[in-house]
Order: sequence, then C-alpha cells, then structure tokens
Amino acid sequence: MRCVVLGATGYVGGRLVPQLLDAGHEVRVVARSPEKVAEEPWRDRVEVERGDVTDPASIETALTDCEVVYYLVHSLARKDFVEVDREAARTVAEAAKTAGARRLVYLGGIVPDDEDLSPHLASRAEVGRVLLDSGVPALVLQAAVIIGSGSASFEMLRYLTERLPAMVTPRWVRNRIQPIAIRDVLHYLVHAAELPSEVNGAFDIGGPDVLTYVDMMRRYAVVAGLPRRAVVPVPVLTPWLSAQWVNLVTPVPKSIAVPLIESLVHEVICHDHAIAEHIPDPAEGLTHYEHAVELALTRIRNADVPTRWSDASTASAPSDPLPSDPDWAGGTVYEDKREQRTDASPEALWDVIESIGGEHGWYSFPLAWSVRGWADRLVGGVGLRRGRRDPRRLHLGEALDWWRVEYLDRPRMLRLRAEMKLPGRAWLELSVESDEDGGTVYRQRAVFEPHGLAGHAYWKGIAPFHGVVFGGMVRNITGAAQGVVSGKAG
Repeated sequence: MRCVVLGATGYVGGRLVPQLLDAGHEVRVVARSPEKVAEEPWRDRVEVERGDVTDPASIETALTDCEVVYYLVHSLARKDFVEVDREAARTVAEAAKTAGARRLVYLGGIVPDDEDLSPHLASRAEVGRVLLDSGVPALVLQAAVIIGSGSASFEMLRYLTERLPAMVTPRWVRNRIQPIAIRDVLHYLVHAAELPSEVNGAFDIGGPDVLTYVDMMRRYAVVAGLPRRAVVPVPVLTPWLSAQWVNLVTPVPKSIAVPLIESLVHEVICHDHAIAEHIPDPAEGLTHYEHAVELALTRIRNADVPTRWSDASTASAPSDPLPSDPDWAGGTVYEDKREQRTDASPEALWDVIESIGGEHGWYSFPLAWSVRGWADRLVGGVGLRRGRRDPRRLHLGEALDWWRVEYLDRPRMLRLRAEMKLPGRAWLELSVESDEDGGTVYRQRAVFEPHGLAGHAYWKGIAPFHGVVFGGMVRNITGAAQGVVSGKAG
C-alpha cells in the first residue's frame, strides 16, 4: 500500500514508519519540519513531504495518490487543543476523501461509559467520530496507557515509582486500567493498512492485564528491582493537584500531566476484544504488563530509545529564522558572544558539545541551572528533566532538557532553541572551528529576542550572571575537551 503517516516525528509515528516499510508498504512522511527526519535510519526509504494538518492546501498536496492515511497527531500541550484537533481532523478527512484514499487510521483513547469525559478523552473521541463520518473507511483504535520506553504515560509511571518510596495518592489510583505495550499498538496499526473497505469503526485495544494504577506502580517496582512502594490513599486530591505533583517529580510537564491524569479519573478498560475479528493477536500473544515494562527498561538502559514523548515539537517551528540571521527584520535582539582557543582537537571538542545536557550537565554553575529548572517547572514549563535520548549522539528536532535541537551540522555547529517559559525567544549556539595555527576555536553565542518590557527586563536582570554561567560553560567545555574540567559540570 501507499501509506501516508501524519505525525511521523512523534512518539508512535516515529516507530510506525520502519515497521510499515518492513511490511512492504511504500511510505510518505508528512512533517511540518521535514529536516527533523533527516537523520532517521529510515529516511532514505521514504518520501518526505512538508505539510501541516492545520493547512488544508499543504495536506491536500501531501495526500495525493495515497491509499492509507495514518493520522497520529495530537495537540495535547496546547491550551486550545480541542479546537485545533477538531479542525485538523476535518482538514485531513476532507483531503483524504478528495485524494481517493482507501482507509484512514487513527489512534485515540478508550472512551469510558461515563458521560462526563475529561477534555482529553472527549477530544480524542470527537476526532475519531470526524474520521468515521468522513466517507473514507476508517479504523479508530482506542488505547489506554501505552507502556513503552519514552511514552509520556510510562515516564510518568517510572519516575513516580522510582523517586517516591512512599506516596500519598488520590482515589483515582484505584481505578482499573488496561495498559498495552507499544509493540502491540504497532502490531494493530501495521495490519490496519490491509483491512477491507467494509471495516469502518472504533475498536478498543489493550493488553491481557487489567490493573489499577497502584498495581502498575508496585509491579513496576518489582520488575525494576526496587523495594515495595508504600501507598497511602487520601480522599481529596484533585487531578489538578495530582498534576502539580507529577510536574515536580517527573519529566512530564503539567501541560501534559493534567489531561493525562484527568483521563485516569475514569476507568479505561476495553469494552470487548472485537478487534480480533479483523486483526488477529500477535503470534506470540499480547504482551503482559511486566514483560512490557522489562522491554522498556532494557531499551532505556541500552540508550536505545527510538522515539520519546518530547520528540513532538512546539508551535514555534525549527524553520523560524534566528533573530540575528541576515533575513531577520525584527526588533531588538540581545546576544552574549564568547570564544576560546584550545589545544584539544576539533573532534574532541565536538564530542563534548554533542554530549552536553542530560546526565552530563551543562558545564556551568550547577546550582544556577537547577534553580532555573525548578522555577520553570513551577510556572508550568518543561524544566531540565526531559534529558536526552542518547548520552553521546543528538538528533535533529529532539528535546534536550529545556532546549530543542534546532540545527545540527556535525561536527561544526549545534544550535538549541529554548522551550522554557520566557518573555521572548532564546537560542544557544555552540560551534567548533580550526584556526590557522592548527589549534581549535570554541565559539558560543546566546541569542534572546525579548517580547515586550518584561523581555527587556528579563535580559537585563540576568545579564550580570552571564559571566558565571556562560563564561563557565566556555572554560569547562574546552577544559573537558582537553581532559581537564575546571569546575563540576552542572
């Protein structure tokens, strides 16, 4: 089949593409920023098209001559995600019909029997209805918690269990949940391409185990080799308050934690297993919860996490011009430029640059970075906890703590775009050059485009600390490349 994947830079889509290729399908990847897939191992096996689900013209072009359309886009981190997802689904449904597509495939959430659904679940259900009513045969797969390395739900579960040996928990942790392994989700998605046209409906998918969230945490602890977790239930702890706790303890920011937890307030278990009438279970059977956790932890330990929840970029596209670029015609831009010559080889210096962040830290005043990270989490930002996929190698478009890799010219330049809460936009650029004397020059540039008076005040307020923070980075990065670090990495 000629398959088009919308959302290939996201958690599920990035894993689906290679499996569709291995199944013998032709794949076209549609991305708002095609450069994000430049380094994917499957890049040379797919056709890449620039497109945005909120832009009807680009989507109509992207879906030309397609047979199967995978719609794996969700605007969960946006406050207006309900309206955005509704209009995007209508745009894709209309374009698929115009293109003569044979099938639409969507991954949504299990819809409980409760009438009062959370905005997250209600939106997922609405998108499914839009696609089912499109006139194109549609398969809407509805899953609860997805267990896999890098999924937002799994990261929330993992960090809560690992960091809190004793937990005060709300009543919703006693609700029943039917988790499903990411490998089983992909099994259903891949086989959906070959279904006959008469199949048009929504189907629940889930693993073989029905558990409570408490069960999931305790069983996770057993698989991870942790002591038994003590759980103390309390009668009053709203989803909003629970999300604040998740925001402080896990890498998942409250903008995502709130809708996830609001969904867990409901019991999310499969109503039936009717999907088996159209797509048989995997040959080895559906994956039990403990095995799914074990597989996920093995990938994390081996630094073999192909996609993460944070891979999906924010509304500010990486194609936005840097405010100091020649084509910029904006207002005031602040810069902090520094450089230092080093006897380290360009290769050694680049290795330090590309391994920055995550467990290696930022080579500068750890306390300042930690305080800024905590402050960002408290106001709803992403903070420093998103880490990185691989401790040594970066990928274009991936999240790196509170930055996103916007430009990567290995082994010369790395540009990061800030995703912390700021009164403006910010970039950090690290580059390597060889000088005429055979030495190596490290260049570092911080760029800030202020928004309003608050933006100007912010830059002027932190400018006195740049010598410690940015100056420390220059000294310690070059020192690390030479094998000598003048201060502890932060």
